[in-house]
Amino acid sequence: MHYSIVAADPAAHLFAVTLQIAAPAAVGQIVALPAWIPGSYMIREFARHIVQIRGESNGRTIPLKKLDKHSWQAAPCDGPLTLHYQVYAWDLSVRAAHLDQTHGFFNGTSVFLRVVGHENASHVVDIQRPQGAEYDQWRIATALPTLRAGRGAVGTYVAANYDELIDHPVEMGTFQLATFKAHGVPHEIAITGNVPNLDMVRLSADLKKICETQIAFFEPAGSKFARQAPMQRYVFLTLAVGDGYGGLEHRASTALICARADLPVKGQPECSDGYRTFLGLCSHEYFHTWNVKRIKPAAFAPYDLQVENYTSLLWLFEGFTSYYDDLMLFRCGLIDQAEYLKLVTKTINGVLLGSGRGKQSVAESSFDAWVKYYRQDENAPNAIVSYYTKGSLVALALDLTIRSETKNKKSLDDVMRVLWQKYGRDFYATNDTAGRGVTEAAVEALFDAVTGLKLKRFFDRYVRGTDDLPLEKLLASAGVTIADERKAVKPGLGARTTRGGAECKLLNVYEGGAAHRAGLSAGDVLMALDGVRVTANLDVIFGRYRVGDTVTVHAFRRDELLIFSVKLLADTTPQLGLNAMQGPDTAVATRNAWLAGRHSR
Repeated sequence: MHYSIVAADPAAHLFAVTLQIAAPAAVGQIVALPAWIPGSYMIREFARHIVQIRGESNGRTIPLKKLDKHSWQAAPCDGPLTLHYQVYAWDLSVRAAHLDQTHGFFNGTSVFLRVVGHENASHVVDIQRPQGAEYDQWRIATALPTLRAGRGAVGTYVAANYDELIDHPVEMGTFQLATFKAHGVPHEIAITGNVPNLDMVRLSADLKKICETQIAFFEPAGSKFARQAPMQRYVFLTLAVGDGYGGLEHRASTALICARADLPVKGQPECSDGYRTFLGLCSHEYFHTWNVKRIKPAAFAPYDLQVENYTSLLWLFEGFTSYYDDLMLFRCGLIDQAEYLKLVTKTINGVLLGSGRGKQSVAESSFDAWVKYYRQDENAPNAIVSYYTKGSLVALALDLTIRSETKNKKSLDDVMRVLWQKYGRDFYATNDTAGRGVTEAAVEALFDAVTGLKLKRFFDRYVRGTDDLPLEKLLASAGVTIADERKAVKPGLGARTTRGGAECKLLNVYEGGAAHRAGLSAGDVLMALDGVRVTANLDVIFGRYRVGDTVTVHAFRRDELLIFSVKLLADTTPQLGLNAMQGPDTAVATRNAWLAGRHSR
C-alpha cells in the first residue's frame, strides 16, 4: 500500500491524502478509517473529518459506495486503484490531527484508510510539507522507519503492516529538537510551540535518566537481554501551549501536550511542580512502551479499530503504569522520598474523595471505559472509579503485600518482568499478533506462580470488588504512617466549584454532602449566601460559620432563581498524609528496598 500525505492547505486545516492500491479486490475494494485510537478508549469516528473522497483507475473515475459511517467500497476495476481524499485537521490534542500555519500533526488513525484484506502488506508513505517559501524550514519528527530521506519536511517512510503504520504519529514544523542515547538507543525530543529559553540540555538529561531506568527495569543486568530496549529509536513529540496536559503512547514514540510553563527554563535549576508533573507524564507514556504496547490484554491482540474492544484489565495496563511512573522518578533520582510520598498521598486523597469507588470495581471501570470513564458527566465522582488512580493504588497494595508475605524476596517488579518475558518481548516478532495477549485468568495465575502466594482473595476484594484497600496496614509494614492531617473540623458544602468571572458554579455535588441534602445540583450558580453576594472563595465565606449552621443560598438553575436552606456539614474532603518512619527497624529496611526496587537474598 502506498500513501502520500501533503499538508495541502494549512489555513483551511486540510491534509490531502492519496492511497494507491496495486491489486484491489476483484469484487470491489473496501477501505475503512478507524473509529478509535489505541490508548484512548472512546469511539471518535475519525471518518467524519474526511471532507471528500474519490477513486480512479487508469484515468477512469471509479465510483465509491459508502457502506457505513467509516467504510467505502470501490466499484470493481481492472487495474490499480487510487483514492484521493481530504482530511480536516483541527483537533488540538494527542489523539487526532491538527494543521495550521504553525505546524502539522497527525496520528495514522485519523488520516490513513485501512485497505481491508491487505493489512499485513508493507505500507509506504510519502510525507510532504506545505507549498511556499514560508514553509521551507519545516521538518519532520516521527519514529516511522525511513525509506528515503528528503530535504526538510519531505520524506518517504515504511511500515511492515497497517498496525505499525498507524502507531507512529508525525509532527512537522519548526520545532526545537534535542537527541540523547539511552543504553545505546537514540532518543529524540521535539518541542513544538513558542517556548522561550527552553532548557533542552536539562530536559534531555532528565529524560535520559527516566528512559535508562525503565529499560534496565524490564531487562536488568545479568540477563541475556540486559539493558536492551524494545525499540531501535524513540521520539517524544511535545506540543507546548498556554494551558494543556495529556499524552498518548505508541510503540516507539509518544505524543504529549503540556503547558509551556511546565518546561524547564535555562538558568533556573529548581524543579517546579509543573516540570515534575511533565516528567511524570513522560515517565508514564514511556512505561507504556512495555506495558500495553507490547504486553497487551487479549482483547487488543489484534485491535479491531472499527468497534469497541472490551477488556477488564485496564487497571493493570493504565493503573500499574500510573504506579510506576512516579516510582521511576524516584528510582532514577529526579525526586526524593518525601516528594514521592507526597505524590502517593495526592492519589490516595483523590480516590477517597468520590463515593463511586464503592459502586464500581476497577475491573468494571476498565470494561466500561468506553461509556463511562471517557464520557464522564457531573455525577462521575458518585458513580465511577478511575482505573488509573485506584489501579495505581491496587499496584501499590499488591507490591507491598507481595513484599510482606515473601519477606521481601519477591515484589510486583518480578511480576512485571515475567509478564514482559512471556507476553511482551516477542509480541511484534511476526505480523500475526493473534493470541499473544494476556487474559484476565492468566494474569491472576501468573501472580500466584511468580510470587508463590494465593492472591485470589485480594483480587476478589480489591479488583473485582469495591473494598477500600488496606493501605494503612500495608504502608506501616514499609515504614510509612498514614494519618488525617486536618487541623480542625470546618463546615463544607460537599461540592466542587469553579469560578468564571463573578460566577461561582457547582461542578460536582458529592453524594451525602450538604449541597446534595439541600437539593442543590451540578450546574447551579451560587449568587448569595445569607443575603451576601458570593464573590470570594467558599472556604473564606464558610470561615464565619460552624458545622451545623443553616444558611440561605440563592442560586440560578438555568435562568430561574431558586432558594435553598442548607445545613452545613463537616467538610469531609480527604486530607490524609504519608510520613516516613525513622530508625533502622525491619519496616524501614522494607521501605528502602521497595522504593529502590531491591529484594532480600
